[in-house]
Amino acid sequence: MKTGDGLVVRGIAPPLVWSDYSVAAFDMDSTLITIECVDEIADFAGKKAEVAAITEAAMRGEIADYKESLRRRVALLGGIGVDALQRVLDERLRLTDGATALLAACRAHGLATLIVSGGFTFFADRVAHRLGIDHVRANVLEVVGDRLTGRLVDQPWGDIVDGETKRQTLLGLCDRLGVPPARAIAVGDGANDLPMLGAAGLSVAFHAKPAVRERAMVSIERGGLDRLLELFG
Repeated sequence: MKTGDGLVVRGIAPPLVWSDYSVAAFDMDSTLITIECVDEIADFAGKKAEVAAITEAAMRGEIADYKESLRRRVALLGGIGVDALQRVLDERLRLTDGATALLAACRAHGLATLIVSGGFTFFADRVAHRLGIDHVRANVLEVVGDRLTGRLVDQPWGDIVDGETKRQTLLGLCDRLGVPPARAIAVGDGANDLPMLGAAGLSVAFHAKPAVRERAMVSIERGGLDRLLELFG
């Protein structure tokens, strides 16, 4: 184990080589962006504390069924005006420090990039556009009229992006590209990212929960996402 200045490295020997990697997959909330979008939407209904408590427990791995935890949180959003999504985007959503630099490096070295998020497409699609990310998989909030219903819309791939869906999405992209998962980088912060991190050749925890930090090859504990660039030659 190598530790220094908030960057912990296990089981790999930098400098890493970009040509060893073909895919980079990222969680979104609290990884590529600084907020948990579901918590911020709930704030517009005065329910942020209640929703955030469920989010925090789910990210620590204290709620075994991530799908159920998300259903509980989304149900609390029922009746909120859809304009709240735009306000969260405009007023509260910020890219994490170093995200732009890290994604630019991934693109420059020809990696296919992916957001795979237990959050929502309203935000994930826009974050992907800002960062030039190739692929997105996230959940769709159901809207009737101008209000959230408190439900999610089923997708062809399934109902909710949980840890297993994250893993399968990463593996599916690798398969379509004809590359082994060993050529994938995965970055996340919560317990629902562990299956994806475990499938990747390079697992990166970013300001993560203890269980995630302990199991990742790289743990960025201070600074931005671009700290990962320090490990590449």
